[in-house]
Amino acid sequence: DMAAAGVAQALSRPLSSLQEPGCGRAARLRALEAIRAEVQDRPLPAAVVQEVFGAQLVRPLTRCLAGDAAERCRELALQLLCHGLSHGDRPGEALPILLPALAQRLCPPQGFEPSEELRLGLVQLLGLLLQRCGASMAPYLGNVTRILQATLLDQYAEVRRESCRCAVACARAMPEHFHMQSESLIKPLMQTISHQHYRVRVEVIQATGAVIQFGNGKSVDDVLSHLAQRLFDEIPKVRHAVTTVIGEWLLHLRDRYSYFHKLIPLLLGSFTDEIPENTKLAWTYWEKIGLQWEKENEEDLKDKMDFSVSPSHYPKGVTRPGLGCRELVSRNLSKILPGLCHDITDWVESTRIKASQLLYTLLLHAEDFITQHMELLLRTLYQACLDEESDVVKNCVKAAELIGTFVSPKVSLRLITSAFGKTPKPSCIMVLTAVIRGSPKEILQPHLTDLGNTLSQAGVCQRSEEVFYMEQLLSCVQALIEVCQEDCKEINLQLMKVLVTIMAIPSSQDLKEKVEETMSSLAEVQRLDSFLYLYKQHIIELLEWVSVSCECWTCYSPEILQLDVIATHSGPVIGEALNNFILILTTCLQPNKDPQMRLKLFTVLSQLLQKPSETVNSQGLFPSYLETVIKDILAPNLQWHAGRTAAAIRTTAVSCLWALIHCEMLSPKEILKVKDGLMPQIIASLDEDSKITRLLACRIVSVFLKACGREFDEDKFIKTYTEVLKRLDDASCDVRLAAAHTLTNWFKCLKDSDVKSAMESHTQFLYQELLIHLDDPDQNIQIAVLEVLKEGSALYPELLMREIEGVVHKHQTPVYCNQLLHHIQSAKESA
Repeated sequence: DMAAAGVAQALSRPLSSLQEPGCGRAARLRALEAIRAEVQDRPLPAAVVQEVFGAQLVRPLTRCLAGDAAERCRELALQLLCHGLSHGDRPGEALPILLPALAQRLCPPQGFEPSEELRLGLVQLLGLLLQRCGASMAPYLGNVTRILQATLLDQYAEVRRESCRCAVACARAMPEHFHMQSESLIKPLMQTISHQHYRVRVEVIQATGAVIQFGNGKSVDDVLSHLAQRLFDEIPKVRHAVTTVIGEWLLHLRDRYSYFHKLIPLLLGSFTDEIPENTKLAWTYWEKIGLQWEKENEEDLKDKMDFSVSPSHYPKGVTRPGLGCRELVSRNLSKILPGLCHDITDWVESTRIKASQLLYTLLLHAEDFITQHMELLLRTLYQACLDEESDVVKNCVKAAELIGTFVSPKVSLRLITSAFGKTPKPSCIMVLTAVIRGSPKEILQPHLTDLGNTLSQAGVCQRSEEVFYMEQLLSCVQALIEVCQEDCKEINLQLMKVLVTIMAIPSSQDLKEKVEETMSSLAEVQRLDSFLYLYKQHIIELLEWVSVSCECWTCYSPEILQLDVIATHSGPVIGEALNNFILILTTCLQPNKDPQMRLKLFTVLSQLLQKPSETVNSQGLFPSYLETVIKDILAPNLQWHAGRTAAAIRTTAVSCLWALIHCEMLSPKEILKVKDGLMPQIIASLDEDSKITRLLACRIVSVFLKACGREFDEDKFIKTYTEVLKRLDDASCDVRLAAAHTLTNWFKCLKDSDVKSAMESHTQFLYQELLIHLDDPDQNIQIAVLEVLKEGSALYPELLMREIEGVVHKHQTPVYCNQLLHHIQSAKESA
């Protein structure tokens, strides 16, 4: 008491000058500094500080703080008040004076402290009061919340941070009163939750957690969307704060059971945070929440705890969540899924990615509870798998694999394949592929035949020639092979149909190679040496499948390209199915069929005839079909018809005939059988626009002459040489050369023929024409024509000599004429 009286006496002078009306700034400052020297700079016992402070200082200092025009005076007053409240032992006595003054200084409209530092000091003072006085501040709660509503939106970031700490202190100090007022702080907190300083955002999130936990739980609805938004914050500490708040609410919020379905998605959303520490935090909370829920619902879960069996098939490398966690998700799934499915198709990319990650986590927890939500799930996955953002697709595919793991294929496959019936999108096939990949082999086995039949339906595998669609179809087949291994032999034929269809679409070489690899792996899982054995097993069925509608094919029919694949890709195996193959060709290559289509089929045939021993004649059976091929397929298509396509068809038909001759499948004996039907068309082909056709026609005539020219009648001899002779005027050197070789054979045949005597005048005409062609601009052709004349000279040597002598003086290269004369002379002498 003595000490207190001494201090009080020392303070009376500065206090009276401080309170004197009209006291100047300097005098007030001196007075405040004198007070500080007495109270703050000396070590006084708490009781003394309280005595002096309560009796003499609180009012004048508060007045100074609230109304002094000088900033330095207000600052000193604030310092002194803080000292008194920290060191006095009954700080609560100052509340009736201090709190209204604080409200007046910090709450518009009456007052507004212009100095940022001082505003910060005033809020720190409020924090100090809350810390020292605790629950005894309850009567002033209205004042406190009014102050915080203002300061939470202060321009100065530090004031906002301090206000957040005050809000937490207030909530903790008087929870039973606080819930009446807590809602008034939610709006300013949410207005500042996206502040540009991340430290402010962190403090706001922590404050929101406390205000709701100790206040009115109903406010959860007002803050959820804001907190969800902060899970996308680029600062890891902000996301960490959200996870902590949500975790605490899920453990301790009074009415948490009503909010499980709203809070669980936010906590599980943090499982995929890129910062391991945040992920670990979320998992730690989640495990605690699951265990706590298990304890609280022990009776309800008794059966499940006693009889639960781990699923036999579980995703590799994934730990199964505890029973409480699984139950929490399963029981709330019907409330969570609709909103989540909406978010997966949101227009904001980051929302779609987050939602797709969460979908996987939820399905992992829900296990076979997924079954009752399949319709909604599949609809969402079909849409989301077409997302241009690859992360969304990747997450949705992972989620779909869990459907395969947990849902009976009876349900999942029926729903997915019924979606195919409407219009199979590539995404339906992606989802099916994922379900297959997630399924255990033995569970899929009974459904294989249905799957094979569905995939090989024309409506599925021929629905689109889009490469993306075909790639998905191929992935689906690959998934079946990987999962079902040797069981696939039940559906080899169906899978081959799908693979042939994919290979037949006009697309990249890359895709064709992948199809071939897939075929090889299908053979490999059945321990076959190569995919050719798959063709071997099914070539007849494949040809029957492809030719069902061959009567009405057009050039646009996909079956033509499929036939091309079956015939050319099966290598030697096509030689085992000639009956079917030749029948298709005979049906489709009739002259009344679509010309473009015939051209495509002829191209396939001529390709096979390039190496017949490795294709159509691998079994040596092709010769028995030769007559059909020539009479019913080649001869009718060699007939002249107007148009470019018709000309192209004649070219390929001639190529096919030449290929048959060239590989010696059409032997001289066979030529005799077919010459009458073919010779007129081949002679006509000598006049075609296409150089290759004229060249091959010359060669074919030459072969026909060799084989059966001796049996020609006069008419045939005349018709042949007149047409071949015209080819010596051909623009192409190759054709002129071939024509010369053909005429050599013509002379050889005439020499041994019965009609030789009737051909003298024709021979003379031919001599005259050939002598002209001895002057061909190409030296090779001059030599070839010389050979023709040498061969022909044996018929009528005298006649030829007369012709030579008549023209030798006109020749540019008389050397050939002289050689010819010399040759005739030698022949005479040796005869």
